[in-house]
Amino acid sequence: MIQDMFDPEFYMGVYETVNRNTKARVLHFGKYRDIAECGPQQEVDLNSPRTTTLERQNFYCVPVPGESVWVKEAYINANQARVSPSTSYTPSRHKRSYEDDEDMDLQPNKQKEQHASAKQTGSVGGLQGCGEPKRLETEASTRPQLSSLNLSSPFDLNFPLPGEKGPACLVKVYEDGDCFKVNDVLELYGILSVDPVLSILNNDERDAASLLDPMECTDTAEEQRVHSPPASLVPRIHVVLAQKLQHINPLLPASLNKEESKTCKFVSSFMSELSPVRAELLGFLTHALLGDSLAAEYLILHLISTVYTRRDVLPLGKFTVNLSGCPRNSTFTEHLYRIIQHLVPASFRLQMTIENMNHLKFIPHKDYTANRLVSGLLQLPSNTSLVIDETLLEQGQLDTPGVHNVTALSNLITWQKVDYDFSYHQMEFPCNINVLITSEGRSLLPADCQIHLQPQLIPPNMEEYMNSLLSAVLPSVLNKFRIYLTLLRFLDYSISDEITKITSVYTLCPSTFIIIGLYSCLLIRGKSYKRKAVEDDFVEMRKNDPQSITADDLHQLLIVARFLSLSAGQTTLSRERWLRAKQLESLRRTRLQQQKCVNGNEL
Repeated sequence: MIQDMFDPEFYMGVYETVNRNTKARVLHFGKYRDIAECGPQQEVDLNSPRTTTLERQNFYCVPVPGESVWVKEAYINANQARVSPSTSYTPSRHKRSYEDDEDMDLQPNKQKEQHASAKQTGSVGGLQGCGEPKRLETEASTRPQLSSLNLSSPFDLNFPLPGEKGPACLVKVYEDGDCFKVNDVLELYGILSVDPVLSILNNDERDAASLLDPMECTDTAEEQRVHSPPASLVPRIHVVLAQKLQHINPLLPASLNKEESKTCKFVSSFMSELSPVRAELLGFLTHALLGDSLAAEYLILHLISTVYTRRDVLPLGKFTVNLSGCPRNSTFTEHLYRIIQHLVPASFRLQMTIENMNHLKFIPHKDYTANRLVSGLLQLPSNTSLVIDETLLEQGQLDTPGVHNVTALSNLITWQKVDYDFSYHQMEFPCNINVLITSEGRSLLPADCQIHLQPQLIPPNMEEYMNSLLSAVLPSVLNKFRIYLTLLRFLDYSISDEITKITSVYTLCPSTFIIIGLYSCLLIRGKSYKRKAVEDDFVEMRKNDPQSITADDLHQLLIVARFLSLSAGQTTLSRERWLRAKQLESLRRTRLQQQKCVNGNEL
């Protein structure tokens, strides 16, 4: 995932070397390189009129935040199956660890000795004989390396989520760099650059760099440290081919473009067995929710929901569910999250405690000293499942950061956006995050739908129960669940433009006449659902109690009907699905009303 986009950098696209003895000149291309190709008795002629300076984009990328274990394993297995080890591979080249680089930081003399030895033997990156105080790198504006700055503090890889593992990398894009943006997930094919010279440049070479770019010396030490980390810790990838991924599910084709015959064949094949897959998934989630089949229905709708369009500031298609009635201070949410992890490609469980809310960094902010975007918990790629565990919330005082974090969560849920902090202004970053809130009573956070859990069984040991549930599912069936939940997000729901405009209109004008007038065009291109029937439904629902269906209720009913249709593989709304949506909503509201009467307070 693109975590940050650094300033574009200049490099020598074409440069010329001169043999010191014969004066022979050779032209070289600098594309896809960090280090100049300079043989024995050669040096780079920086003043050659044939030298061409070009520009490339520079992205700082991190592993996909919250990527599930099954996704990582599937990609690893796929790569091992089609890639054979090269006979020219030298493992010792990649054995330098981060601790070695940190040790080099603490011992600059040792670093200089190693670099001097490398020059004498001519064994580092093919730079034999290039020990002159000339710039050996092809970048005309390369910053000094971390190991030359004598900074002993550990390098922060800037992962958005705590506990993340995996390599970060600097991705250098030569073409169409403007097509990508922060938080995009990329699949890259390129040339890996981990040359040790990138980690052991000495002060003499840094001084030589300033001859090429007088502005180089104006960079702060922290900025140099962040933008030029050791290659053994943050390798460089020079991109030959890059594409933005629609999803990261390895069980589906990378592109779900309907025009591709391979994709069409895959989709049609899976859709033919959709009904039994949905039935099995419903049963599986019913067991995970302790026998509550109604909650399982809504959890399926939540897991396939996605923001399909935006009207002004309103994100249409978001479906945040508040699962109330969860046991307080129990392990239920933790084990439910484990189930979700086995189903979705990327997820994160946020434990909503007073301490976490006051101390964790939710909002990414700009560090102008290091000239980088410092990540936060809410810097997540599209279609990430965010489970907020509110059952752990105790009494306490939220300080100012805590209040800001709660506000950030509320904005994420309501508007599907995160306002990154750039000190002097806020920059709005739209997102598409599925949020599930588990709580004992009604959540403190806004939600599109509240479903109160009614367990039909209480297992004596929750961990054993959930483990047995997972072990009882065949891997092939589990893979079908994963395909189902990802694929249905990308199905086209045939609905007219007039309908997508309704959300913004009825929110402002929720009178009965306007609502019915607007929804009279609800005819969703299906002959089974007549316009008259739609109008009659709304009139009938409001006949006895005009307040029984509000604008918000109507909006939610349409959302439920939409995802209920998609969950059955139907891309148009039928009379059957419409009635089923009304039935589900009626059962859900009745359950909430009953709970309200039992407790005597608002849930």
